[in-house]
Amino acid sequence: MSDSPDVILMRRALALAEQAWRDGEVPVGAVVCDASGRILGEGANRPVGSHDPTAHAEIQALRAACLAAGNYRLPGATLYVTLEPCAMCMGAMLHARLARVVYGASDPKTGACGGVLDLPSIAVLNHQTRVEGGVLATECGELLRAFFRQKREAARGGPPLPSEPA
Repeated sequence: MSDSPDVILMRRALALAEQAWRDGEVPVGAVVCDASGRILGEGANRPVGSHDPTAHAEIQALRAACLAAGNYRLPGATLYVTLEPCAMCMGAMLHARLARVVYGASDPKTGACGGVLDLPSIAVLNHQTRVEGGVLATECGELLRAFFRQKREAARGGPPLPSEPA
């Protein structure tokens, strides 16, 4: 049995998250595709290396997709991300007029799709974006848990962080 397009694109986002880890960033990856499933933009977390608090994976992917589309709006597009988006990223997605956001792991600390806030459910906003969570949630969550577990071990004097995800 073949994987659904959502699973295939989330696997690509996971590969980007692994690249973020190798680059010393929190492992989050994102992919934007058009209604036909063609990838318009990709992104991996870059806030640490770029010294930019807005350099989240979703923002990187949105910027690339908007450049590819030649428009700051992406009607009909879907963004896949390994972690539930924060308020900043969800706000950008709403402004981009995405049709859909698909995320992997929930974020009970900063998630803005039900984790802490639920921005997409606010009916008075001028655009509504459908949100679906839990695609490859186990894999997405385990990647993040492994990253932070190794960071804690390194802080306690354990082995240094590997340059490769486990």
